[in-house]
Amino acid sequence: MSTTFNEFLTEQLKDPEFRAEWEALQPQKAIIQAMIDARKRSGITQKQLAERTGIAQGDISKLENGSANPSIRTLQRLADGMGMKLKVEFVN
Repeated sequence: MSTTFNEFLTEQLKDPEFRAEWEALQPQKAIIQAMIDARKRSGITQKQLAERTGIAQGDISKLENGSANPSIRTLQRLADGMGMKLKVEFVN
């Protein structure tokens, strides 16, 4: 019997400790997805973004795969390289 990831996740989220850890990761995942989406909307590759920002392509890859955390300064450089503005919000 094969289990999909979503079925597995649904089962794991029943564990309060797992759920707390999963929810704690959501802001980071949202930032990562926003970076990827913005770069793709800009129609540029990681390599092109690296050339525009002076940030190594390998470092951009690490940011996009979640193995590194960007500073606000880095996010600003990425936004500038894509011709965008960085906006950070606190919401209810």
